[in-house]
Amino acid sequence: MALLLSLETSSHFFSCALYADGLMISYKESLVRQSTASMLTVFINNLFEETQLTKDQLSVVVISSGPGSYTGLRIGTSTAKGICYASQAKLIAVNTLELLTYQFLKLQSKIHTGQFLLCPMLDARRDEVYCALFSQDSTIIEKPNAKIIDQKSFLKYLDQCPIYFFGEGSAKCKKIITHPQAIFIDEINPSAAYLGEIGWQMFNSNKVESIEEFEPFYLKDFIIKKPITLS
Repeated sequence: MALLLSLETSSHFFSCALYADGLMISYKESLVRQSTASMLTVFINNLFEETQLTKDQLSVVVISSGPGSYTGLRIGTSTAKGICYASQAKLIAVNTLELLTYQFLKLQSKIHTGQFLLCPMLDARRDEVYCALFSQDSTIIEKPNAKIIDQKSFLKYLDQCPIYFFGEGSAKCKKIITHPQAIFIDEINPSAAYLGEIGWQMFNSNKVESIEEFEPFYLKDFIIKKPITLS
């Protein structure tokens, strides 16, 4: 039996899942903001306790590689690497925006029948989002980037066909992108359940990472602001 653990920690929330031979056998998620540091390992242990399996049975650990929350990605990566070192499991990483696109296509049964584009978005604070643009067959049109959204964003594409915007970063763009062909879909957040499906496919194709060398895809530098001290 090939056992797979998937960890999704790229947003303010997190989830984890266990797969046996490609089928999900257990899943947990936290919808409490910023709970990843305190609860991720607890939830992982619960997965194994409930299924009566052990970490040394793992074949692979799959993580979302980013972009996304700097802190969440660091926690997910360090946890995954620790488990891989201890269990001799392989490491697989999936771009978070590609994960969101995969989820959208799996979840949305009623979508435009003609040509359309897909734009997954993750919150990057203020009017900025991490985003990418995909065709309806998941071909990349615009690579992942950090974009400040204004009324002209994606205009050249929107004039040609509808674009579906989704992911937690899309909510704040609704009032900014008002083109009639801009379609916003709510409540599609990155999930370990779908991450495990992609990871299983990659595992069968041996698309693995170097555990020692892998780093998350932050997309932009993490900036620590020093507090202002009054003299």
